[in-house]
Amino acid sequence: MRAIQISEVKTLKSIDIPAPGKPAAGEALVRTHRMGVCGTDISCYLGKFPFFDFPRIPGHELGVEVIEVGEGVTNVKAGDRCSVEPYMNCGECYSCRHGAYNCCQNLKVIGVMMDGGLCESFLVRAEKLHPSEKLSYDQLALVETLAIGCHANDRGAPESGDHALIIGMGPIGLATLEFARLTDATITVMDMNQARLDFVRENYGIDNTVLYKGDGTEREQMEKITGGDMYHVITDATGNKHSMAGALSYIAPTGRLVYVGITTEEVSFRHPVMHRPEASILASRNALPPDFTRIISLIEDGTINTD
Repeated sequence: MRAIQISEVKTLKSIDIPAPGKPAAGEALVRTHRMGVCGTDISCYLGKFPFFDFPRIPGHELGVEVIEVGEGVTNVKAGDRCSVEPYMNCGECYSCRHGAYNCCQNLKVIGVMMDGGLCESFLVRAEKLHPSEKLSYDQLALVETLAIGCHANDRGAPESGDHALIIGMGPIGLATLEFARLTDATITVMDMNQARLDFVRENYGIDNTVLYKGDGTEREQMEKITGGDMYHVITDATGNKHSMAGALSYIAPTGRLVYVGITTEEVSFRHPVMHRPEASILASRNALPPDFTRIISLIEDGTINTD
């Protein structure tokens, strides 16, 4: 069976691997139809992702078809089109016992810590499949990306009347925006790339866009937008240590800062910058099973437009 492997840093290799066997109880055999490539995959390819080992078959953003199911599987059947929840949690550790499956202490993410979906077919726990009769394979492959943004937005929990800032308008920043806009918070987005800001203004109707130049003008714009109050919820989706540290300077008193981007470098700031506003700093890791179900429904009813 054909597969593509990241064999070492900056090296992709076409390989032949044994075909998977029949699914065991609780498993499904699936065929890969679509695979998304995201920042995680690129970081893995470049050797910069902290949880990745070589060699590895990538692929965690997937639209798949169920070929066969094992004994006891009732949530999917042969022929179903599905999105894959790629987080293989153990179900027994402290995190899993408390419902934080995304933070499982023994977590294996397919395509990152174990071989993924860039192959013809593979076996997966059936509980990790989320079917849809309406969505295309392209749309199903987008669900995991959107789930990262969904969980990040839930961590920050902006509400109507809040000013919310999203820093970084790459794929994860855009995914976070999809859910922030459903909260009726007043949203501002910031990026160093004017074209990205133009895209958000034209496609999402976000008027409050800030071009980061590093000369202090961004704060002046934010104060004008918020009437001097600044932001009760900030989500940093850059994965850049300088942006992640600097984000605290935009926070409102008792505000929340969510790091959804990831870096292997140290993030440092002077403690008073956090202490003075009594700020809360939160991490956002992966997503939870209900996020996948919610996103599929939102795409199906047109709330999220994937065109």
